[in-house]
Amino acid sequence: MSALLFTKSTLTRSKDEVYVAAVALRATKGPAQLLMSTAYSLSVWDLQHFMVIIKPSSPLLSQVIVFDFQPEDPENIYTALAALSGRAVPGVVLTRKLRKLPRSRCWFVGYAEGNAVDKAYDFNNTWEVDLRIGLHDCRDYTNVPLKCKDWLNS
Repeated sequence: MSALLFTKSTLTRSKDEVYVAAVALRATKGPAQLLMSTAYSLSVWDLQHFMVIIKPSSPLLSQVIVFDFQPEDPENIYTALAALSGRAVPGVVLTRKLRKLPRSRCWFVGYAEGNAVDKAYDFNNTWEVDLRIGLHDCRDYTNVPLKCKDWLNS
């Protein structure tokens, strides 16, 4: 019977871990891929996509949760041209689960104050979805919640 008793300190000891990861951008074969390769070769655009990853402290959740911001149609050549020219394109905030953290280009940034997943969903509900590279893109999306004082306890 005593094995079933938990103290409050036992239940609150762990905190959600927050990470930032970077992945290479990809494009479909053809003009979109050629455009991205050219932009990368000319150092016009650093072709990385940044995401926030939360590793919940709950033993019931074995997967990590990824939150990211990207164009609604990232592989469309017209979207790529508009984005590279500095125009705003329709964006979308995505949420998905991964079985484990990426092995490379993934950095621990701190422990969350409270439930990080709930905070991420709340943040996503207020995020403006017009994407503009260099002004309001995946880098800004990952930086804003990490700078909020009520999010992290590094």
